[in-house]
Amino acid sequence: MERRKGLKIAVIGGGSSYTPEIVEGFIQRYEQLPVRELWLVDIEQGRHKLEIVGELAKRMVAKSGLPIQVFLTLDRREAIAGADFITTQMRVGLLEARKWDEHIPNQHGVIGQETTGPGGMMKALRTIPVLLDICKDIEELSPDAWLLNFTNPAGMVTEAINRHTNVKSIGLCNAPIGLQKRLSEQYNTPIDHIYTEFVGLNHLHWVTRIEVDGEDKLQEMLDHREDYSAKNVPPSEWDPEFLSGLGGYPSYYLKYFYMTDVMLEEQIESLNANGTRADVVKRVEDELFELYKDPNLQDKPKQLEQRGGAYYSEAAVNLMESLCNDKRDVQTLNVSNGNILDFLPADASIEVNCLVTSNGPIPVSVTCVPEQTKGLIQAVKTYERLTIEAAITGDRSIALQAMASHPLVPSVKVAKILLDEMLECNRQYLPAFFK
Repeated sequence: MERRKGLKIAVIGGGSSYTPEIVEGFIQRYEQLPVRELWLVDIEQGRHKLEIVGELAKRMVAKSGLPIQVFLTLDRREAIAGADFITTQMRVGLLEARKWDEHIPNQHGVIGQETTGPGGMMKALRTIPVLLDICKDIEELSPDAWLLNFTNPAGMVTEAINRHTNVKSIGLCNAPIGLQKRLSEQYNTPIDHIYTEFVGLNHLHWVTRIEVDGEDKLQEMLDHREDYSAKNVPPSEWDPEFLSGLGGYPSYYLKYFYMTDVMLEEQIESLNANGTRADVVKRVEDELFELYKDPNLQDKPKQLEQRGGAYYSEAAVNLMESLCNDKRDVQTLNVSNGNILDFLPADASIEVNCLVTSNGPIPVSVTCVPEQTKGLIQAVKTYERLTIEAAITGDRSIALQAMASHPLVPSVKVAKILLDEMLECNRQYLPAFFK
């Protein structure tokens, strides 16, 4: 990368409410990651938001006094050309599509969530073809660039890119850094004194080692049922006997699999009281963009934390800095399996610790994969690989196999009903299924 001239970074989905997060990250890390050009890209439907959040980004940079140029564009090729890093934070179908991802499964007694289950499947079907098309531009216009993908479902999207393009892609999630931040606060110790080992898939991981200042804290965390949650996951408590013997500290998304009945009940109650999570997010976003419009606002507003996705920018900038400077530190990323998890295909995307070098992340061998986690990992990975194939081919029979394979879908009958209704609802975004 041409450090002498500074870096060019393109953010696809630049009109997102999250954008001030990453702009703040670039400002704070400028000495380690000298950004010369920041290109915020969106589509016509997102033009209004792009202009609002883009002007805030320019004010933030102006306040910092740093020589970063901010560009707003609807021409992604212009933004991608010659970029060093490209990040994706896009939502095909916007929040309206997410609303149906959540609502339709709930109508049939199934978990409705935007990254797992039937809702996650629909989001993947909408997203993968669009991102593969973007990758064609990257292959042509910036073949040496790193694509850092935050777009959910991040594991499936990253696997599709790595298996079907030549783009150098890494998937990211904010959950691992969120856990480390929480442990740092809980034990009153710096993050670099904490080691956590992650095993599994994106939004389906277990933490099999938790060491603080060299002391093993895993069983202590399990025994005390210390719960960490996300804005989009209800805060149900774990069964202490089950958790104590699990062998790994579970991702909050695993609540959907281990306590499906409780989580579904909470979803239905929340739906009746406040609408879907998409409705809640829409209200938060509307408030944020009203704040962003204020010409006197020059910082990321505190209210952005209500949106979820905390520490997203820190994870992104950490990874860019390590790739750029060959830091060789350990970060939890979504990468191709190789032989790390010997019960999964080599080209499957997994979420594990990696040593980050200038040539890319090197997955670190895991010290423990609890036997009780393997079946669920394999089942969800089967669903993911079938979903990727369906997204690329538009084959309904493969899509049905994917839907029926997901552990949260109770039967083939329900799978067929969900598939038909959800494909029809997404008709405008899924032309391959309606030839």
